[in-house]
Amino acid sequence: MKPEDIPEIKLRALEPEDLDVLYKIENDTKLWNVGVTNVPYSRFALHNYIADSLNDIYADKQLRLMIENNEHEVVGIIDLVNFDPRHQRAEVGVVIANSYRRKGYATAAIAKLKDYARNILCLHQLYALVADDNETCIDLLSGCGFVRKAKLSEWLHRGEAYCDAALMQCLLGKSPVSVG
Repeated sequence: MKPEDIPEIKLRALEPEDLDVLYKIENDTKLWNVGVTNVPYSRFALHNYIADSLNDIYADKQLRLMIENNEHEVVGIIDLVNFDPRHQRAEVGVVIANSYRRKGYATAAIAKLKDYARNILCLHQLYALVADDNETCIDLLSGCGFVRKAKLSEWLHRGEAYCDAALMQCLLGKSPVSVG
C-alpha cells in the first residue's frame, strides 16, 4: 500500500458509547481463533470494563484504543497487552470491522501505535503472536516493520487441533516525536 493510500485515523480512549462496537467485536466467534477469547461477553461485563478501565497502561498492564476515521466512525480496535515495563515491550492486537477491512486502517493504526509506544511510552519493542497460516496478518505486520523471528510449534489451539504460531517482532529504536 502506497503512503498516499493510507487513510487518516485517530486513536482514542474507550468511551461509554463504544459499548455496541465492543460488544459486536468481542462476541464475533470468527475472531476467537485469532485471539485469546473463547467465551461471549455480556453487555454488562463490557460496560463495567469500559467504566473501570483507568486507560493507564501501567495500572491496567494493557491499553485498548478505538480506531476512528475522518468521519468519526469507529473502524476498529487496537490493543497493547502483556505490557512489561521492565523489559519495555508489549504485545499488539488489532481488529478492523468487516466493512472497513483492506482499506489501510490497520496499517495506519499500527503506525500511530508504534509512534505512541516509542515516543510516549518509551517502549523498546512490540511483538505479535500470529497463527502461522494467517498470511493476511503476517503480511500486514511485515509491511509495518515487524519481522518474523520464531515459529512456536503447536502454540494455538483451534477446536480439535493445534497450529503453529509466528512470533513477529518490531524493535522501535529512537526517532523524533511525531505523534499527532
